[in-house]
Amino acid sequence: MAFSVAVAGASGYAGGELLRILASHPELEVRTVTAHANAGERLLRVHPHLASYADLVLEPTTAEVLSGHDVVFLALPHGASGAISAELGEDTLVIDCGADHRLEREEDWAEYYGGDFFGSWAYGLPELELSESTVKQRSNLAGVSRVAVPGCNVTAITLALAPALHRGLVHAADLTAVLAVGPSGAGKKAAVSLLGSELIGSANPYAVTGGHRHNPEVRQNLRRAGGAEVTLAFTPVLVPMARGILATTTARLADGVDAAALRAAYEESYGAERFVQLLPEDEWPRTGDVTGSNRASIGIGIDERAGRFVAVAAIDNLGKGTAGAAVQSANIALGLEESLGLPLDGVAP
Repeated sequence: MAFSVAVAGASGYAGGELLRILASHPELEVRTVTAHANAGERLLRVHPHLASYADLVLEPTTAEVLSGHDVVFLALPHGASGAISAELGEDTLVIDCGADHRLEREEDWAEYYGGDFFGSWAYGLPELELSESTVKQRSNLAGVSRVAVPGCNVTAITLALAPALHRGLVHAADLTAVLAVGPSGAGKKAAVSLLGSELIGSANPYAVTGGHRHNPEVRQNLRRAGGAEVTLAFTPVLVPMARGILATTTARLADGVDAAALRAAYEESYGAERFVQLLPEDEWPRTGDVTGSNRASIGIGIDERAGRFVAVAAIDNLGKGTAGAAVQSANIALGLEESLGLPLDGVAP
């Protein structure tokens, strides 16, 4: 029998992508969708592309409406998940796509978000290697009732750098990441910086001096992978593509490390992973190849002139970066096949 599902924040981009993926999931049945300003409207009016949900109407986002489901996906603004999830029973699997339960350190939350700190949940990045461990993060997801989905930028940077840090092949104190990011990562909100006339024909950096809210989460993940504090220069750049992230990351090589050692490390880490694709030597990922999929595509190499390792990762920020990761984590938590209902292929052109 299928698990009953509610999606809170269903009117947004992340909520809409969750619904698109769940529409073809054989074991998860969406019965309730909620919103804030759009409550009372037909879902199809907000998401005309989701034709299979023609009968659903958006209800108010309250704990009362969400209660009674087997699985609740929260695709809410940051700061809105904590109070609602606290009212849902432990017999409900709650998957939070926001930031409210990602960070382990309260001081990081206070510095980058502010407001009440609701503590950390099991972290929804199954492929993350853990320091001084032979298992990955997926081992901490089986059977849990609370999961925090990573930030989209965080997923791209983490998957690009974690294997090298985990094996001590690069220095943790000198990391860089420059990301080309589609504006859907900012959510469905009105802002001058997100207008087509501001984006089309332009690339616009933001949160340049370390102020992006995903910064402490990236450092947390890389600390988990390598066992040491990291220093990271992280610069996101808005570019005129609706969805997608291309993360170009670099790190200073440890003594004696060569290209063969790095490729062996990444093959060991990702060779058996369905949703992480390591490209052949001298091939580099493109965002268009992963659009609509739950796949991360990664290319690696060495800049010999600079003595630096280079790893480039491409993901769909709404797919592997949010909704795909949420469903993948739900599958693990429920004891289902991890890849169930998740798209491996992208959409082209």
